[in-house]
Amino acid sequence: MRTFAIGDIHGCSHAFDLLLAAIELQPDDLLITLGDYVDRGPDSKGVLDRLIALQSTACLVALRGNHEVMMLEAREDVTRALQWARVGGIETLESYGALGINNLLQDVPAAHWKFMEETCVPYYETDTHFFVHANAYYDMPLAEQPEEMLYWQTFGRGAAHVSGKTMICGHTSQKSGLPVNYGHSICLDTWAYGNGWLTCLDVMTGQLWQANQEGQQRQAHLDDFLQ
Repeated sequence: MRTFAIGDIHGCSHAFDLLLAAIELQPDDLLITLGDYVDRGPDSKGVLDRLIALQSTACLVALRGNHEVMMLEAREDVTRALQWARVGGIETLESYGALGINNLLQDVPAAHWKFMEETCVPYYETDTHFFVHANAYYDMPLAEQPEEMLYWQTFGRGAAHVSGKTMICGHTSQKSGLPVNYGHSICLDTWAYGNGWLTCLDVMTGQLWQANQEGQQRQAHLDDFLQ
């Protein structure tokens, strides 16, 4: 079984499709997506459709990102909806409006709300690694990490986690289009929705695949970025 991690997709369904094809995902592989599936990019609806479909064909662990948190909170009141709209919510609603409806939260299918609210998880860990959307306190067990840290804290060198496991995260976009590798922590948000790339990591081998919305692809190895 292989274990893959994919950084922040942000509505970039074409790049996502290219990565899935490149790694030739098998039913016994584990795919961990690091959150921020919606907002900013052109096809948030398509990304969620693909993730939901993957649940029936592969072993998917989908983390919840801060943009899913904001989208869920946008249902609660107008103020939060307006805040969400300013950071990519408009593009998300437009991806549903392509169906010819109304570009409203009511256009989002129940299955998409259920995926973000119930299927997505705040963190995941294996014997050697743990996966969060944003960051984690180095001296605190994952089960005790506050949501502010898991969903919102920016990435930095920090210290190795007390568990001894390597942290893999997204959230802090690397405008270089390149992942950051501090050895004990790795950031895979490589600015897919901007002028960067969407990144997939084979967690155990360090092999990297990248794709962008223009259809370009490239490969590298995690060791190439060790700092």
